[in-house]
Amino acid sequence: MTSNNEDLTESNESQAIEPGNVISVEVTNIADFGAFVRCENGEEGLIHISEVANEFVTNINKYVKLGEKISVKVLGRNKKGKLEFSIKKVADAKPKKALFIRSSSENKEFEDVLTKFLKRSDEKQVDIRRNMKKKQGITKKKY
Repeated sequence: MTSNNEDLTESNESQAIEPGNVISVEVTNIADFGAFVRCENGEEGLIHISEVANEFVTNINKYVKLGEKISVKVLGRNKKGKLEFSIKKVADAKPKKALFIRSSSENKEFEDVLTKFLKRSDEKQVDIRRNMKKKQGITKKKY
């Protein structure tokens, strides 16, 4: 009778690990490409670095710590049968911002680099257009 109860408990826990469900997991290992986690039923899976946050993640250690318990959304299973999870899809409660509307991100360093790149790009385009007009003879000649 005890084994029957254990089987029911295991089946209940395995039913909870279905795509779309939000569950609690513990971080067991951290790699450059993601974090390995263990579910309460002992099953293990991966949170890929692209599923950690809605911004570009270079250092996963800023988002998860070893031994930390976190809430994740179950994405499904890969071809090897391992579970795949997402942290950012749990936090998708924020409304998405429209594209091309200028807003500042939390990463000011990236914003500065991007602004400098856009300025240099605009300057280069102006120079290219000016040179093309000269080569094509479009500019007015002074007599």
